[in-house]
Amino acid sequence: MKITSQEEYGLRILLRVAGCSEKEGMSIPQLSEVEGLSSHYVAKLTRILRLKGFINSTPGSKGGYVLAMPADKIVLNEVLKALDGPLFDNSFCGSHMSSMKFCTNSVDCSSRSLWQMMQFILDDFLNKITLSDLVKNEEDSNMILSKVFQQHQVQLEK
Repeated sequence: MKITSQEEYGLRILLRVAGCSEKEGMSIPQLSEVEGLSSHYVAKLTRILRLKGFINSTPGSKGGYVLAMPADKIVLNEVLKALDGPLFDNSFCGSHMSSMKFCTNSVDCSSRSLWQMMQFILDDFLNKITLSDLVKNEEDSNMILSKVFQQHQVQLEK
């Protein structure tokens, strides 16, 4: 399993915006500089985040991007799916067919069960993490995520 660059950088941009104390937010050039990304790529990612309702743009020549809602209302699972979609969805099998026009395992597919379960576990875990959990230093975020993970494990054992 791989994290796409769009997911990684989109999340990092959202974290930068969330951590900004300026009322105008952060501009594309500012985000580009602090993340070491091209302005074009930052514009693409901020457009996705804006269209999905996570950030708003502020007007004027000194305008930038601010969160569209409080950080504790932005669920990480929704952000990652907005940036690059789920790991597994119903269209997955159709995009991984063999040279035939249909999936040879469409009736009995144990790997589909694996991907469905992986998606379920990821969704369950990521739905418990908000942007506010990550807008902290690494040590504090790690403690929060460890607690969420421990609670997640206890739930799975039940």
